[in-house]
Amino acid sequence: MMHKIGLGLLLLVIAALAGAEMPAIDIGRLVDLTSKVATANAPIPVEREIEIGRGLAASMLGASPLYPDDGLQRYINHVGRWLADRTERASLPWHFAVLDTETVNAFAAPGGYIFVTKGLLRVAGSESELAGVLAHEIGHVLRSHHLEAIRKQAMAGIVADVAGMFAGNRGVDLGPLIGIGMQVYARGLDRDDEFEADRIGVVVATRGGYEPYGLPRVLLALNAMNPAAGNLSLLSSTHPPFPDRLARLEQLMLGRFDAYAAQPQLAERYQGYCRALH
Repeated sequence: MMHKIGLGLLLLVIAALAGAEMPAIDIGRLVDLTSKVATANAPIPVEREIEIGRGLAASMLGASPLYPDDGLQRYINHVGRWLADRTERASLPWHFAVLDTETVNAFAAPGGYIFVTKGLLRVAGSESELAGVLAHEIGHVLRSHHLEAIRKQAMAGIVADVAGMFAGNRGVDLGPLIGIGMQVYARGLDRDDEFEADRIGVVVATRGGYEPYGLPRVLLALNAMNPAAGNLSLLSSTHPPFPDRLARLEQLMLGRFDAYAAQPQLAERYQGYCRALH
């Protein structure tokens, strides 16, 4: 329907301007462009989403290697998959990992690739706080925040064969999309995307059986740090201010999550796995 409407409007404009002195118009090229725009705006196949996420994950690992502790990596995957299995996208091939960097941050890539840094694990103090962070990143994947940001920038930049890149065509070079995705990480998502991921994160962590205040506690700890510190500068520059995020969560949670406050924090189990980090 969108393709038919777009083509119809295009032909009306051409007809209205037919009497004016204008350069010759290549109708076939315009129709092809309209078709490509419609294709690029269509739902992205899950297989292509995973492929894009895999490429972005590889780029992240090229910048920061995995933390060399198999037990900790298994633990992060256990907590992350437990949470992801309780969402509407449980069928994605979720992957969770710790990056060996002191930078305080966490990242989500399309298709279910999620990374948390060693630096952020030092800030968190319990499994419920870890769950809050991972659930926030899961929220980005559930709402396709990074995927849509990449598509928007690709369309604005008129990337060659953008329709084929998102449509799942075989043999398409996804390099330009991976490059755009890395720019999105450096620039950050829209504020509303981050606020939405915070809201989803609290709900998903609570649904997973954790007490609901893990993510707010992490945000409080981050807010107490120096935002200009080198290991926090990227997170601070790409996310809304921590007080704004806390205020939004307070408005959301006030009185609504009290019944779940007795759910476990699991600080001892967390410290057991993360002890080597300190």
